[in-house]
Amino acid sequence: MELQRSEDQGLPERKGQKRKLEEEIQEDREISLPTGAARRALLAEVTAQVTVLESAFTWRESDRSAAKRATHVLAELAKNEEVVNVIVEGGAVPALVKHLQAPPCEDRDRSPKPFEHEVEKGSAFALGLLAVKPEHQQLIVDSGALSHLVNLLRRYKDSSISRAVISVIRRAADALTNLAHENSSIKTRVRMEGGIPPLVELLEFTDTKVQRAAAGALRTLAFKNDENKNQIVECNALPTLILMLRSEDAAIHYEAVGVIGNLVHSSPNIKREVLAAGALQPVIGLLNSCCSESQREAALLLGQFAATDSDCKVHIVQRGAVRPLIEMLHSPDVQLKEMSTFALGRLAQDTHNQAGIAHSGGLVPLLKLLDSKNGSLQHNAAFALYGLADNEATKDCVAKTLKRLEEKIHGRVLNHLLYLMRIAEKPVQRRVALALAYLCSPDDQRTIFIDNNGLELLLGLLGSTSTKQQLDGAVALYKLSNKAMTLSPMDAAPPSPTPQVYLGEQYVNNATLSDVTFLVEGRRFYAHRICLLASSDAFRAMFDGGYREKDARDIEIPNIKWEVFELMMRFIYTGSVDVTLDIAQDLLRAADQYLLEGLKRLCEYTIAQDISLENVSSMYELSEAFHAISLRHTCILFILEHFDKLSARPGHLHLIQRIVPEIRNYFAKALTKPNPHKLRL
Repeated sequence: MELQRSEDQGLPERKGQKRKLEEEIQEDREISLPTGAARRALLAEVTAQVTVLESAFTWRESDRSAAKRATHVLAELAKNEEVVNVIVEGGAVPALVKHLQAPPCEDRDRSPKPFEHEVEKGSAFALGLLAVKPEHQQLIVDSGALSHLVNLLRRYKDSSISRAVISVIRRAADALTNLAHENSSIKTRVRMEGGIPPLVELLEFTDTKVQRAAAGALRTLAFKNDENKNQIVECNALPTLILMLRSEDAAIHYEAVGVIGNLVHSSPNIKREVLAAGALQPVIGLLNSCCSESQREAALLLGQFAATDSDCKVHIVQRGAVRPLIEMLHSPDVQLKEMSTFALGRLAQDTHNQAGIAHSGGLVPLLKLLDSKNGSLQHNAAFALYGLADNEATKDCVAKTLKRLEEKIHGRVLNHLLYLMRIAEKPVQRRVALALAYLCSPDDQRTIFIDNNGLELLLGLLGSTSTKQQLDGAVALYKLSNKAMTLSPMDAAPPSPTPQVYLGEQYVNNATLSDVTFLVEGRRFYAHRICLLASSDAFRAMFDGGYREKDARDIEIPNIKWEVFELMMRFIYTGSVDVTLDIAQDLLRAADQYLLEGLKRLCEYTIAQDISLENVSSMYELSEAFHAISLRHTCILFILEHFDKLSARPGHLHLIQRIVPEIRNYFAKALTKPNPHKLRL
């Protein structure tokens, strides 16, 4: 099964970090959708607060107090996601956006302002909560929120640092995070509004909550946006982020490793810059963090680093990553195990690391994870084992364990897999069929692949437009053929199919008692009718039927060379003959013409020894032309075994399309044939 992949194929997906300000929201709040009178009352309340905001945009203390109270009420309401639509319907967005900026005042007025920063903080908080619903993100942005939020990030430059300033900056960063969450156009708008440089600067702010909020925003902005990634790096964020990785505050290093992870995702150049900046060792250090979220992010990031080159894989192992990654495999946290298996799978692709992973105790937990109900976890564990199986030190252990797995595929386990193969979605059905081709018992092959349609699922992969799926199907079919008892028709020269008495070598081309003569290339060949009549239906029809040869003394044989005819007659008289490769095809043609099945099998056996990548297509055509079933089956097995090499050759798809019906017939017969070992029991 082909498990090589491009750099980020199969990578567990990172998300932009969406901040709902959990510390402000009571998780046990009862959520109910207002209807009827309750909805009208809620809408009236929202409208009243919007009216206050629209009329209180001044520095008068009473207006500022009223505006602060209004933003607080709207924020409290917005904590219930079910009423957010009503709040937006009541016109809250434009009013809140208006209060993201301070009211106008005279330039010379330096007097203390009432509730300075408080109203802006409340507005940013409320808008951030409204942006939790994606359908409202664009409305908030179109109302002009971005430029005001970016300006709030710079408040500390124009004011003395106070609790109010810290809070408004944090709320602004959180609001940007929620607005840009999984919205590529808004991520770009934030960059165009100049939001990235102040966020990078805030990574060095004295307040850790602000650092965390700034990192969370950068994490979201970097997710799947190359221009944003580049600007974050150009603003020299990497040194600060790497320092944050070493923070004792779990919330800080969790956000930092998340930002770096999103920066390097699908960005090889940034990945190299991150490694050059010294990120590797602190990321490895996070594998031992008390914060499971940071451990997960660190393991995922190491898996991404490991895709860079072989040297990086070796450095990760040398710096102590393997043991904590293996310890994570024992964690009850499924996501932690998934990230760990992902990283180990990448590391195991380097031969220098394979024995080390096995020596550190990685095999047993990886094998146990094959029984996981989590598909991604199973896949990652299988990928890691695939890499380890390339190493001689681990190959034997993996093979023995797979044998134990094969022994477990029966009873309830098999019935459940068959159920999935019948009713699950097509990709799942195919994965089950592929797995069973490797792991099923020969006694269950008919049940799985004939009675439950497993053969058709594998053949469907051969007909796929995906080269990888074609290869998976071919390898599985070949594995299935090796398990079957009767699928190696050319392993030994076949005996004659019909036992009979032969005249013997001394009568070959002997005139003694000869009663018929064949003329071949102008030369006479003496034969005996009784021997020919016993050899095949073709000669019985010639001498007992209504043909003119019935009473003829001399019979001319056209289109057959003397040496071919002589070998054919020698087989008829003795039941055996040495068939060499240089004459095998001509002799096969003659054997087919005269219905000599035993001789055909001998010829097919000789020809089959010469099948190669270059001639398998013509050999298959030869088998069709002369009804050479054994040769045809050998060609099929050769094509399945060497599918990866043949797929690069011209005419490959046409050949596969031609042989699929014959593959179906071949396996259908082989898998329904009684097991001779079972019959002897």
